[in-house]
Amino acid sequence: MHEGDHAGSAQQRVKALQITIISGLSGSGKSTAMRALEDMGFYCIDNMPATLIPTFIELCQHSTGELSRVAIAVDIRGKEFLEDFQKRVQDLRGKGHEVKILFLESTNEALIRRYSETRRSHPVAKERGIALPEAVKEERGEMAFLREIADEVIDTSDLNVHQLRDIVMERLMTVPAKRMKATLLSFGYSYGLPAEADIVMDVRLLPNPFFVRELRGLTGKDSTVRDYVLKQKETTEFLHRFSEMIEYLIPLYEKEGKSYLTIAIGCTGGKHRSVVIAEHLTAMLGKQGKEITVRHRDIERG
Repeated sequence: MHEGDHAGSAQQRVKALQITIISGLSGSGKSTAMRALEDMGFYCIDNMPATLIPTFIELCQHSTGELSRVAIAVDIRGKEFLEDFQKRVQDLRGKGHEVKILFLESTNEALIRRYSETRRSHPVAKERGIALPEAVKEERGEMAFLREIADEVIDTSDLNVHQLRDIVMERLMTVPAKRMKATLLSFGYSYGLPAEADIVMDVRLLPNPFFVRELRGLTGKDSTVRDYVLKQKETTEFLHRFSEMIEYLIPLYEKEGKSYLTIAIGCTGGKHRSVVIAEHLTAMLGKQGKEITVRHRDIERG
């Protein structure tokens, strides 16, 4: 065998990797996300020194096993990596690797509550000798650039560990080319807008079951509430027009390379109208072959 043949064989053994970079605010759930990725078969590394990442990726490329998916957790502690983050990601993509950036965040109130409850030290507060609220605010500002370039942003403020795990696994499952997944998310304006929403639709214009005494204590999953909302003339027209808009938009987002879309449907409390509309649209679009899931953020509140 000629020397060129040896070189060609060696080159063939070098493989492109699926690399997921998990980052976000301290206390937002990166450990839970990493455990979810481990369950999906990713080889996970937490807070690896930046200088070792290129060597680590090269070793993974030449591995003889099935090591093809890697997850690296990066946070405010990895300053060396963050300072040159975009260039390092571009270098990895330039070598043929599929790199996806997942950013986790929560409201300041949620982060402060979590650190107060666990009595753990916030890394910025510990390093700079400042109070917890100030540390949370400073970290958010310093990590804002990474949030802007992330492929996926997940707000974990109202998620438990099981819900976060499910969302991470759902969003990072392999999706066929140009096949986008979408989530219809019901919510209540009383509890704030969902940070992860790409599209927000306000359905407070529809008649409110809350003002019907026998429906007030039920939710949009109950048949009597569903029938009340769906029989309204305004609802019929709204569903027709809004479903047409979604059908129009999804192919355009797919064309731009977007792999995941969150459509938030909001009413006052997130228990009645938004739930009915989200459930109904999910069924409608599912029948058309769209990959649609539904989640209700505030249905258990109040």
